[in-house]
Amino acid sequence: MGYALKETEYRYRAWTKDGIWQMGKLTTNKNITIHEGSNVFHYGQGLFEGLKAYKTKSGKIQLFRPDMNFIRINEGLDRIVAPRIPEELFFDAIEKVVEANKDDIPEYGQGQSLYIRPFVIGQGMNLGVKPSEEYLFSVFCAPVGTYFKGGLSALNFVTTDYDRAAANGTGQVKLAGNYGASLYPRQIAKDAGYAGVIYLDPATHTKIDEVGAANFFGVTHDNVVVTPKSSSILPSITRKSILYLAEHVLGLKTEERECFIDNISEFKEAGACGTAAIITPIGSITHKGKKHQFGEGEVGTIVKKLYDLLLDIYYGDIEAPEGWIREIK
Repeated sequence: MGYALKETEYRYRAWTKDGIWQMGKLTTNKNITIHEGSNVFHYGQGLFEGLKAYKTKSGKIQLFRPDMNFIRINEGLDRIVAPRIPEELFFDAIEKVVEANKDDIPEYGQGQSLYIRPFVIGQGMNLGVKPSEEYLFSVFCAPVGTYFKGGLSALNFVTTDYDRAAANGTGQVKLAGNYGASLYPRQIAKDAGYAGVIYLDPATHTKIDEVGAANFFGVTHDNVVVTPKSSSILPSITRKSILYLAEHVLGLKTEERECFIDNISEFKEAGACGTAAIITPIGSITHKGKKHQFGEGEVGTIVKKLYDLLLDIYYGDIEAPEGWIREIK
């Protein structure tokens, strides 16, 4: 099954009625039956989120910054002109799904977690290009291992001429269509022997935007942690956390700015970051046939420190910054 280790038994479903979200309930039905004219099929009115639950050494179950997922999913719903999800509904769904499937949460020490996938789709008969009048909100989950094969090892990436999203399009929300558009360039890169693609800014193709389905960050030779600034980048919760930890725990300077691909040598280390990937070290980036290797092509010192910090927080081995952890009781 790839990234997912197995299917779980319970998921949560809720629907709108007259444009208002109703509280939902758990179900064991893995299938969804909706009208063939639903917007999600024809006009791409669908988006999702991703977060994880972790089991600590003492057996506690905790979520990492779920408030940020709640904010981001509602910003996405605004973008596709769908009704916002109330906070009570969002966390009722998340917590009930985690509690119902708690026996499938990997034990502490395995380096695994429970991936949680909330999503919203427009449904009901609609042939006109307009927002749906009916919506489904659902949450399911699966225990997962490492997103990229090989664990914490430096991987090789290649730039692509394809764009993940337009400069003023939907790149800042987790729209399903963004990922559908990424499959072809990803496959080209995989067929050529790379772990994935580096997307450049869609306007000029001169600046690094994202790493496949993850955010990019680099460490300069004078130890500044840098992430790209762009209107087409998904605001990664992991990236925000990395910047905070780099500054407030490691005492490093951080910057969010343009990262020109022709100036890639300014970085001695680089990585991809996101909920699924956590941190994946980048060993090299090939651009227009020229390969740039970071350091010795191995896992960098600062990348490793940031990775270890995140994992220690995820699994409760060190105290998290205030408000980062929500315990499932």
